[in-house]
Amino acid sequence: MPLYRTIIPDSQTKVLIWKIEESFEALSKEITLTDKCELRVQRMKSDIHKRGFLSIRKLLEIEGYSDFDLYYDENGKPHLKDGKFISITHSYEFAAIIISDSEVGIDIEKQRSKIIRIAHKFTPLEEYRTLANDDALMRKLTIVWCAKESLYKSFAERGVSFLRHIDVADFDLDENQTTAKIVYGNRTAVYEVHFFEFEGFTCAYTFNQKI
Repeated sequence: MPLYRTIIPDSQTKVLIWKIEESFEALSKEITLTDKCELRVQRMKSDIHKRGFLSIRKLLEIEGYSDFDLYYDENGKPHLKDGKFISITHSYEFAAIIISDSEVGIDIEKQRSKIIRIAHKFTPLEEYRTLANDDALMRKLTIVWCAKESLYKSFAERGVSFLRHIDVADFDLDENQTTAKIVYGNRTAVYEVHFFEFEGFTCAYTFNQKI
């Protein structure tokens, strides 16, 4: 079973990462989906998306859950029926979940140079122009994107802009954590952000801080 990594940030939170190596048929074994999710998988055209979807269900099984314990609200945010908080991500050959007693978010992204070209859409790029080379810039921007994506998933309110409403405090690449804030409407949320890199990918996960 390709459970790639388990992280336990605290006694109430667990991160599980799956490396997607099996075929769709192998992943389908012993997994029972709701009728809605069965239809959703059948409509997926990409094999890797199908396998990513099932890998998430494998990770749920490890924690004692099934597809029937998971539901989504009107904003598309996943929830567990027992009241635990959950966030989900998959990118190419990796999938991950974070489960906690408090509000959380997670994202995995493949590191690609094209993020430099689109960075102006999600962060003030001038903040990072002091980096020594494009590789370091790509790595840092990927962390920022992952952080903002995980924050967006946690906050889960339509209309939030990565560029205008989410601010990630500056950090060094070797620090592995920072803080962030979302200010939107009459809501302000402050977060811890943790990140790490592996096999050409970046993962960030976030915790909401009550203020």
